[in-house]
Amino acid sequence: MSTSQIVPGRLRDRVGAYVALTKPRIIELLLVTTIPTMILAERGLPNLWLVLATLVGGALAAGSANAYNCYYDRDIDAVMSRTKRRPLVTGEVTPRNALIFATVLGVVSLVWFALLVNVFSAWLTFAAIALYVVFYTMILKRRTSQNIVWGGVAGCMPVFIGWAAVTGSLSWAPVALFGVIFFWTPPHYWPLSVKFKKDYAAAGVPMLPVVASDRRVATEMVVYTAAMFVCSFALVPLAGMTWVYTVVAALLAAWFGWQTWLMLDHARHGRAKTGKVAMNVFHASITYLTVLFVAVAVDVFLPF
Repeated sequence: MSTSQIVPGRLRDRVGAYVALTKPRIIELLLVTTIPTMILAERGLPNLWLVLATLVGGALAAGSANAYNCYYDRDIDAVMSRTKRRPLVTGEVTPRNALIFATVLGVVSLVWFALLVNVFSAWLTFAAIALYVVFYTMILKRRTSQNIVWGGVAGCMPVFIGWAAVTGSLSWAPVALFGVIFFWTPPHYWPLSVKFKKDYAAAGVPMLPVVASDRRVATEMVVYTAAMFVCSFALVPLAGMTWVYTVVAALLAAWFGWQTWLMLDHARHGRAKTGKVAMNVFHASITYLTVLFVAVAVDVFLPF
């Protein structure tokens, strides 16, 4: 086999390893919330260049935060079956190179927002990175069972950034959207923690499903879900949403509320396959958030 055949393959693998550090699937979900928020802020279709600039900057910032997370958590990633194939664990990327990569992405994202979007969105982006890396990864994750609750604030920041990109300011409407994502995070992430609770226990990470009963986890999920619904309906008067968004939000609430209640019912009665039910909730949570934000975007263009 010639050198010309080997090098492209190695380059592709190396690039793939660095891309893996950014956790692309998480970035996708963050960006799903950004575009509808920008449409709502504009009350129509924003400038396409502004949308593209915001999405690129947001992807760079999220990639930076996730790469920092991989760097700091490489010790616990090595003992968890779900994460033991990450590039820093396998040695595809060295810790030094990962740290440089994360820093470069972060700096570029901040400069990008400041120059191509606005300075306010750049400061919000800096806050998002700091919240995820310092507040969640370094301070909360290994110390409290409520880590994902308060650490989830970082995941809410894209709605603030998207709104600020369009308006240069904030208002109560993005606060309601922020609340939706904040209260959505526990019923989204805890089901995954239920599925992989042995992994987290082995790594010494006190996720709530590790230190509490399935019943308590499911009960708290129901409470957070109810609070999420309140925020989704608060958007109606705050942003002047039509009856279409209201109906979609109500149908989603009934459907996702039923999913979380089923998990609580399984936990209360000690039924088998709680892990399977938990994963149903996990996948349902992604559908819920995606459809709700699509409804936000579509509602703006309705003539009534």
